Amino acid sequence: MTALSPWHAVILGLVEGITEFLPVSSTGHLIIASSLLGLDQAGDAKRNLDAFAIVIQGGAILAVVGLYWSRVVEMVRGLCGRSRVGLRLAINIGIAFMPAAVIGLMVKSWIESLLFHPIPVMAALVVGGIAMIFIDRWQRRYFRGDEHADPVDRHSLVDIEHLTWRRALLIGLFQCIALWPGTSRSMTTIVGGMLTGLRPKQAAEFSFLLGVPTLGAACLYSAAKNLASDGPSMIDTLGLPAIAIGLSVAAVSAALAVKWLVRFLSHHGLALFGWYRLALCAVLALLWWRGVIFVSPG
Repeated sequence: MTALSPWHAVILGLVEGITEFLPVSSTGHLIIASSLLGLDQAGDAKRNLDAFAIVIQGGAILAVVGLYWSRVVEMVRGLCGRSRVGLRLAINIGIAFMPAAVIGLMVKSWIESLLFHPIPVMAALVVGGIAMIFIDRWQRRYFRGDEHADPVDRHSLVDIEHLTWRRALLIGLFQCIALWPGTSRSMTTIVGGMLTGLRPKQAAEFSFLLGVPTLGAACLYSAAKNLASDGPSMIDTLGLPAIAIGLSVAAVSAALAVKWLVRFLSHHGLALFGWYRLALCAVLALLWWRGVIFVSPG
């Protein structure tokens, strides 16, 4: 494969954009999409396609920055000493980001070589699905949601503005679970947010904002590593136009997915996504058993 066709770039951009912020595992969907499109080849093509799958997350980052521009501006004002609320949110995002940044750099390659195989990926889908089916019921039973509850009480629901640094750290530790392929960064951070007392909608919003530094760091690291490696780069193999198309499509589709998810979580819980993950696992298992897809770190 000397270049990625525009249609392949559109499809991969759609898959990335739609699934990155939904708690359904973008990894599982990209595995299926790449295999069905005949893109799971060995050698430089595979290496560059894997880098492309990470770099197009930049489109999802742009979507979040655009949709939550007021939050981003508020955090910038906070860092400049002009907003206490913005400063608290920026600090909490930084605290939640650090565990995955530190642990990810140390063990990401080792984890992928050990766990990027069919059974571990499908196990992650199943465990995550079961967790989301029951998390709403558990939160309603454990946390008080009345408007008169103390916003910093350990057993009362909180909003992002009243999130403590300890709860932000817990969400960050949950994000580390997403290093397990197939788990879903969005799923672990939303579940972590709900376990700390954030309502589903606000847990998703915190997850989106946390994704900006997390995915941004992954994009920059992957792009720099790919361009600095020996052999043809991602641009040489796939083509700059296809990369630009993938980024653009990912940005638009991610924006639509985020807006839909926020509306959905305002009236429903996570159970639907849990059942969807179980169905996705069944599809992956069937395709793997029939030899249609291959799941391996190589």
